[in-house]
Amino acid sequence: MPTVSVIVRAKDEAPAIGRTLDLLAAQRLEQGWEREVVVVDSGSSDGTPDIARRHGARVVEIPASSFTFGGALNTGCEAASGELIVALSAHAFPRDEGWLGAMVGAMADAEVACANGQDYDVDGGAMTAPRTQDLALAQRNPYWGYSNAAGIFRAALWREHRFREDMPGTEDKEWAWHWLQRGHVVRIDPALNVEHSHAKDPLPEIYERSRREWRGYAMFLELPRYGLRALLREWWTDRASWRSHARARLSHRRAARLLGKYAGLRGVATG
Repeated sequence: MPTVSVIVRAKDEAPAIGRTLDLLAAQRLEQGWEREVVVVDSGSSDGTPDIARRHGARVVEIPASSFTFGGALNTGCEAASGELIVALSAHAFPRDEGWLGAMVGAMADAEVACANGQDYDVDGGAMTAPRTQDLALAQRNPYWGYSNAAGIFRAALWREHRFREDMPGTEDKEWAWHWLQRGHVVRIDPALNVEHSHAKDPLPEIYERSRREWRGYAMFLELPRYGLRALLREWWTDRASWRSHARARLSHRRAARLLGKYAGLRGVATG
């Protein structure tokens, strides 16, 4: 029978992982499909692996010192048997019982390398309809697209090109970029969204996530130089999704993201 494997990366996720695994167990799949759940735990000290085992998941434990996002996912893929693989953060919650089936359905076209949901369209507006991202669209905005927070991809393609383990972040964007350059496409559909937010994260975590992401982008994209002048110009002129420039300039969270971007790109050889 065809199998979809769900790989959950976790560390100290005791408050969330039980809910995530319960939601996965409730998912409906078309007749004939099997599912399996693999939890890759990177050194939890709060009982996360035990909770996962009680929920019937296969648990693979790795040392915290060896963790990278790509490395943990590769470890999970090695343990998985499915031809389709779902990457899911331990604190990302499917919104209904049809989510996993919709993920599988998004891969019906053989040209689709991977698929996921997004809240915002490529132009920054709210996403209301599915979109197919090809290489031309990705080249216009390479920062928008596939995410391993809650995404599905083909195991056969992963075996040809594994997730990069040397990247501090954006291993998902690099993987999708690789296959976009070879004629595949990415399916983005708001129906595949999950409940997953970092909106309340502390400022140091926002800064560090931004730093990792931009350092990762610089490892596979040719980016314009981003020095202090570019940082100040973006902070002053680009209000992004904020209602006014004043609100954007006064946002501590936005400032943390911009400072993380500056730190991530500082000293990196860009275009």
